[in-house]
Amino acid sequence: MKRDRHMLAPVKAEIIAIGTEILLGEIVDTNSSYIARQLPELGIDLYYTSVVGDNMGRVAETFERAWQRSDLIITTGGLGPTDDDMTREGVARLLGEEPHVDPVLEERLRGFFASRGYPMPESNIKQAWLIPSARALDNPRGTAPGWWVERAGHVIVCMPGVPPEMERMWIHEVKPELERRSTGEVLVTRTIKTLGIGEGTVDEMARPVYSTPGIGIGTYARQDGVHLRIGAKAATREEAWGRIRPVEEELRLIFGQAIWGVDDDTLEEAIADMLHKRQRSVGTMESGSGGLLASTLTDVPGATQHFAGGLVAYHAQHKIDAGVPADVITDHGVVSQETAKAMARVAQQHFRADYGIGITGVMGPEPLEGVPPGTVHIGLVTPAGAEHASSMTFNQGRAAVKRRAVTTALLLIRRTLLEEPG
Repeated sequence: MKRDRHMLAPVKAEIIAIGTEILLGEIVDTNSSYIARQLPELGIDLYYTSVVGDNMGRVAETFERAWQRSDLIITTGGLGPTDDDMTREGVARLLGEEPHVDPVLEERLRGFFASRGYPMPESNIKQAWLIPSARALDNPRGTAPGWWVERAGHVIVCMPGVPPEMERMWIHEVKPELERRSTGEVLVTRTIKTLGIGEGTVDEMARPVYSTPGIGIGTYARQDGVHLRIGAKAATREEAWGRIRPVEEELRLIFGQAIWGVDDDTLEEAIADMLHKRQRSVGTMESGSGGLLASTLTDVPGATQHFAGGLVAYHAQHKIDAGVPADVITDHGVVSQETAKAMARVAQQHFRADYGIGITGVMGPEPLEGVPPGTVHIGLVTPAGAEHASSMTFNQGRAAVKRRAVTTALLLIRRTLLEEPG
């Protein structure tokens, strides 16, 4: 089949997430948001997103509607081997084409199972299907190849629903092809991430750059601070970046150390970098947060260089057994700044860490010893023996309180590191 190598801009795109588990709320559709973030810089306008369950009638109806209104249709999910995986069947029905087993795909599929010492279930053979208008997209992370389909000026891209498989396929297979075809304006964005300044103040401080020609700026309150998003449209990515860079430089002069990262940077990565540069380590002792701070700090590759270890002690007696003085808990309560700082000292000493940090709080939904739910105290001890503390009240459910407690702890670590020489 002769393939059209050029798309006319602007391209109208649509994302379809396929899977009943999404409709039932059993999983969250992160794939659509991931793809949506990628499209602007390719000069592709996203017009619609939708979710459809594993029902052939509804899948076919959704595909037909998308075909009528969109140039580029991107699907995720429904590429498995079972009867309720219907993406291939839906595309084939839409185009009136008959699937066939591709010998090369079948060989790869059987080799995938053989390399793991398992016979391939015959139901998996549908993962080797192609239709005349489709070519396969490589998926080394799983058994389901994607499809790149072209017909009548439309492109349909079908990718797996498993996020690591989808993201790898997007980066290596789909995005490069879309980049080659893009002929319109591209939108490039840069997100500047700040901490310690309220959204209104950030907005006021950034106003001198708001009137920069060809630039759009927005402020957004997030769990890890206030973000400033700079956007620029231009004929090429290089031209757009040329507009963004001077604005970013000016914002860096305005906000200074309040900026902790950009774009996909995480707060834990920023803190890990600071600790690495200072050759420092941190130990943790947690109560209400249940080890979430330790887990977050070890999400960063190379965590052994900055994370010494962590303790989780929920019951007051377990805190005492670990080394927290009983009189601290008796005099001040298990949920107090004094207990948090004592926990930090235990973590520092137990793991021979440079910094110790302790978290104690009431995650809810009920109060504890008269302390209202959502109350959290965080203590930190430095290599020089100085003690710092931070407290918060944030009663929006256990999971949200735990996440906010960890963010507040990371903020305390960062602020302490900035205040110290090194």
